Amino acid sequence: MRGSSFSFLLVFGVLTILSSIKLYNSSFFKKPQSILATSDINDTSELNMSISRVSRHVVKKVLAIEQSEGAGARVRRSIGSMDLRNLTPFLMLDHFRIGKGAGFPDHPHRGQATVTYMLQGSSRHEDSAGHKGTIVAGGVQWMCAGKGIIHAEMPVHDEGHPEPVGFQLWVDLPKQFKLVDPSYQELGPEGIPTAYPEGPDGPVSIKVISGKSHGVESPVRPLGGCWFFHVKFTKKGTFFQDIPAGWTTFAYVFEGGVSVDEDPTRLESYNTLVFSSEADQSGVSITALDDETELILVAGEPLDQTVFQYGPFVMTTKEEIQGTLLDYQLGRNGFEKAHTWKSEIGNQ
Repeated sequence: MRGSSFSFLLVFGVLTILSSIKLYNSSFFKKPQSILATSDINDTSELNMSISRVSRHVVKKVLAIEQSEGAGARVRRSIGSMDLRNLTPFLMLDHFRIGKGAGFPDHPHRGQATVTYMLQGSSRHEDSAGHKGTIVAGGVQWMCAGKGIIHAEMPVHDEGHPEPVGFQLWVDLPKQFKLVDPSYQELGPEGIPTAYPEGPDGPVSIKVISGKSHGVESPVRPLGGCWFFHVKFTKKGTFFQDIPAGWTTFAYVFEGGVSVDEDPTRLESYNTLVFSSEADQSGVSITALDDETELILVAGEPLDQTVFQYGPFVMTTKEEIQGTLLDYQLGRNGFEKAHTWKSEIGNQ
């Protein structure tokens, strides 16, 4: 969730801009499995994974320090920080709290999906394709930017509304999907199914934002494999989540503390935990060490491709970034309204 508009691209020459481009190589790049829809994975892998449950373990821990972003926004960034620059296919994870007067007015994207999940409060959105709406607490917006879109994200600070708090995750698109038409998948809280590993009266519930957990499947269908769960413990307990073999997996704890696998080490709130991904590891076992523990658990199919990122543009080569900047400057190939469209919510 980047708060500034990128109209400055109009006044800088492409060659000057290109001098700032950075190539981010991740030590977590792995040769991908084939790109499958979630439903294709579920039919084969969940059965196999349930036969032998071997847990991943923590290989990296990154504390997300709260910092200011823009005017009035407070963000804890782990993925996308210097400590965890890339974690293929994930590009950025922000745990945000948006104060009054802050917002994210009109800005472009190309080449990634942005996932916004609200924990508290609500946020309005509007884009150059005519799409608009409000994400309420417990709801999700899964936006595939594809070849290009301009949008605005503005938190709601009306009387009686709580301060907006939530997550934004950036997911890299497989290179064959970088230039697809942009699209949205949105669910309100009533549309996100919940799994109860030990029944509704058990200690843990899992909101299945995407993917499948304990026989419950989300209707969200990302391009490329990506599972996203919001896990809540009402009291201390343990659960095991099956994950496809070889997928990149992490958890972000934001309430309470946890331990992983058979390691008793306490892992505190605001830490992103990166898990191992060995071939025989069928999932991850997480234990809540406190009542009212909450975390998100996310897994994705790693991509065997380089990442060239310039702000909100994410491609696989320097030449593709050059083409993107030209497209944006000239208002073409997905950016036809870049210099004419203005959102209503971003200019209030």
